[in-house]
Order: sequence, then C-alpha cells, then structure tokens
Amino acid sequence: MAVGTNIKTYFNGTWHEGNAPIINAADHGAWLGSTVFDGARFVNGLMPDLDLHCARVNRSAEALMLKPTVSTEDMVAIVREGLASYAPGAAVYIRPMYWGIGGDVTAIVPSREETGFAICLEEIPFAPDTASTTLTRTRFRRPVLESAVVNAKAGCLYPNNARMLTEARAKGFGNALVADAMGNVAETATANVFMVKDGEIFTPIANGTFLSGITRARHISNLAADGTTVYETVLGFEDFHEADEVFLSGNMSKVTPVTAFDDTSYQVGPVTRRVRELYWDWAATTAS
Repeated sequence: MAVGTNIKTYFNGTWHEGNAPIINAADHGAWLGSTVFDGARFVNGLMPDLDLHCARVNRSAEALMLKPTVSTEDMVAIVREGLASYAPGAAVYIRPMYWGIGGDVTAIVPSREETGFAICLEEIPFAPDTASTTLTRTRFRRPVLESAVVNAKAGCLYPNNARMLTEARAKGFGNALVADAMGNVAETATANVFMVKDGEIFTPIANGTFLSGITRARHISNLAADGTTVYETVLGFEDFHEADEVFLSGNMSKVTPVTAFDDTSYQVGPVTRRVRELYWDWAATTAS
C-alpha cells in the first residue's frame, strides 16, 4: 500500500527504488498476520527519536514471537543511508518492518529461525500548523493484552482501528475517541490524546490497552522541562466534553489540534501551540 511518493525500499541488504515486493504468498506474515512496523519522520533534515522508533520495532517483533535481526544502531545507520538520497527539505515517513516467514508444525506460531526485514521510505507531506481534526465516539474499543498483542505496533491490530475511523467518517468526523475495555478513554483511532482544563494538561494513563507513544512521552518530558506537569490519569468522555483544549499526539503529525468532539467545540488554544513549539525547539537541538 503506497500512500506516498519517491519510495525507496531496503530489503535483503540493499536499497531498491520504488515499492519493492518483499513478502511471499506463503510467508507467515502474509498468511497469519505476524507483521510489525514502526514509524519515524524525517522533516526539515531532522529525525526526531529515530533511535527510539527503531528500538521499539525490535520489541514489537519479540511481542509477536519473532526474532529481531537488526540492532537499533544498525537500523539507524541503514535509515540514514537511505535518507541521504532525499532532498534536505523532504518530508519522509520512515517505516522499519518485520514479518514471520516460516511456522512451527502447526503453522500458527512463527518460526524464530528466519524473520523478514525491510525498511520503507516514502515522501509524505507534513501537515501544516493550521491542520486540525474532529472527534466522535465509536462503538469499537481498544482490546486488552489477554486478547490482542497491544504491547506491539502490529499490523493485526489495525483492522480494528480502521473500523473506528470508518464509523467516525461516516458520521462526518475526522477521527474517533476510543474507550478501553472498562469504558474509559484510551486514545483515538490513530494517535494518543491530551486534554487541557483550566490550564492543566491531562492524558489517559497508559494501562496496557494502547501503545504509550514515543511522541507522547516526548511531549510530557518537554512540558516537564518547561515547568508544566502532565497528569496521567483515568479520563472519561465527559472530561473531554468539559475540556478547554484537546490535541492529538502521534508520529505522523506530532501535534494535531482538535476543534470538536461530537457537539462540543474547542479553540486551538495556547497550550496546544506551546506543545508544538516545545517539540520543534527540542527537535532542532537534538534530532539531526
């Protein structure tokens, strides 16, 4: 699935031009869904938290019982090599991936003897600062570890996210605010979520039903350095209706303001703007 342009694929030890075929029809990943990935960004010559994204894809592989085969350091070096062919001002999505190839005697458990690995680079424009989204509720929920591999960034989790997005878009909204199994707010269909009330910042506590994102953690640490505490706590939908500001946090756009949640409207406020400013100030000094 190519969503960008100027694609380059690292596979079998070398870079290939374009959207190269990498998975065979009988591979475990194609048949039984043992695929994991991660996403980083190259924006204005910066690669924020690239090492953390590469480390996480190795942890995701382990969660799906796959054997990671490329160290974090080597993965970063491979990505840097591939990005050297892009213009310094290009906006590139960086996606390292693993998948199972063989299986055990039942075919269900992926074999650790051989793991597929690739990195895909795609030019995907970065959202402008004026971009925003709207939220609505969805009947679909985030699963728990006992029923899904929620401790991994795994391809098999995304059909559930797609159901959430499809339902939200059918209602005329851009994204869905999603509950966990207990009915508390977890995140959205595509990103972690923060809310602001009376100048204080809150985000759903990481309870194992969703990935506590790398960019989420970066915002929390940047705000702490700026003298602002983010309260990780249990939040309900009514809390979001009563909020003054809401924004999303994710790798693709870093900070996305929310302007409505169902019939509640928000302004793009000073806290949301400050979070974005802090992020890019941090990136400019540490993420080249």
